[in-house]
Amino acid sequence: MSEIFKQLIDLSRRLGEPGSDFAILGEGNTSARIDDDAFYVKASGTTLQNIDERGFVRVSMSKVLPILDKPDASDADVSWVLHASLLDEGEKRRPSVETMLHALLLRFPEYRFVAHAHPVYTNMLLCSNRAEEAVSGRIFPDQIVSMGHKSVYVPYVDPGLPLAREVRQRLMTFVEQEGMLPRVILMQNHGAIAMGESPKAVLSCLEMTEKASRILVGTYALGGPHFLSEAHVNRIFTRPDEKYRLQSIAGS
Repeated sequence: MSEIFKQLIDLSRRLGEPGSDFAILGEGNTSARIDDDAFYVKASGTTLQNIDERGFVRVSMSKVLPILDKPDASDADVSWVLHASLLDEGEKRRPSVETMLHALLLRFPEYRFVAHAHPVYTNMLLCSNRAEEAVSGRIFPDQIVSMGHKSVYVPYVDPGLPLAREVRQRLMTFVEQEGMLPRVILMQNHGAIAMGESPKAVLSCLEMTEKASRILVGTYALGGPHFLSEAHVNRIFTRPDEKYRLQSIAGS
């Protein structure tokens, strides 16, 4: 078993630990890039809590991504593509419904690991009437260090192909406006995605996302959040000492 595969399994089990509130039952999915085309992704119907090497399939990005540009693609087309993208001959398991989303993100060399989870407090915010407002700012310095100065917010769309297309559009808009890739994607009525070059980077980002969400939920009981100003956020985000601390936190 490769080191990347071991790291992916460890990350997945950590997210599925009872009491972690990141995922239960069949919730959540994870992936890791193997090379320029191949990646591991969670197989549909498996659980993160006790997943092992049998819980993942090897998939080809180049066979998955073209369907994003086919506006008339049907559910049957998606099923065919997911089956055709499998790299191991005789593989019978079906890749996660979010395989297209993982392929989209892993094509960026800055992302080696991707985790999609359903954290409880984060979803309290994302399932509320004030979801977009709640995730629009930053409320304390360590949130900026771990999550970046901004996150990508995605209004609710159907999981699978429609979600992958919407994330692609929102992601590219973010890159055009901010000149960099995001660390977190927050999806209305759905959950959170963290991306990074290491499992530690992904996990620390999700953990901070959930902590910030817990604090935000509390602020709404006391009149609402006091977001840091753009100047304060940018100051923390660009400080050399904070960049150094991020490297230690994320294992870079």
